Amino acid sequence: MTAIRLIAGLGNPGPRFRHTRHNVGADLVGALADRFSIALTEQSRFKGLLGRGEIFGHDVRLLVPLTFMNLSGEAVGAVARFYRIEPKEILVAYDEMAFEAGVVRLKTGGGDNGHNGIRSIIASLGNVRGFHRLRIGVGHPGDRNQVTAFLTSVRMPEDERALVARGCDLSESVLRLLLGGDLQKAMTELHTPGED
Repeated sequence: MTAIRLIAGLGNPGPRFRHTRHNVGADLVGALADRFSIALTEQSRFKGLLGRGEIFGHDVRLLVPLTFMNLSGEAVGAVARFYRIEPKEILVAYDEMAFEAGVVRLKTGGGDNGHNGIRSIIASLGNVRGFHRLRIGVGHPGDRNQVTAFLTSVRMPEDERALVARGCDLSESVLRLLLGGDLQKAMTELHTPGED
């Protein structure tokens, strides 16, 4: 089992995109930073907000890229190369339209499934796809022509934001398993309804 050393949360920079569906990954990392008192500071060399701290005995870096979503790999790749972090030691949190708001799923590897942030990260890691993904459900507008506005222009309604926040509030047990590299057990626990 390989421990997680970097958790990156994707989004778009600036107040215009605050509380939009495309920013739920960045929000999750911000919440983790608050929960574990890890200061995130702007690091221009890494094109993001970066912090380092201990979460349940694990030395972890938290990253929120300050690039636009489709350039997320510039930040993730820079941090991974500088600190010699392997793709299998990286967890990326991002929005997933295939799930309803509040559903959170863990996955290892795979393609980008049309997600520009994930596509950029795969490219930045030398086309290695074996990093872990925390996919945060945001629902679908029902019409593919409305997807861009749905993700980046429309702020999530309060009830949806509450569902997403609840889904992203990972239990101590899930975090311990996840950070320790026991992705299978973390996945099982996270995906089991009614378990906390």
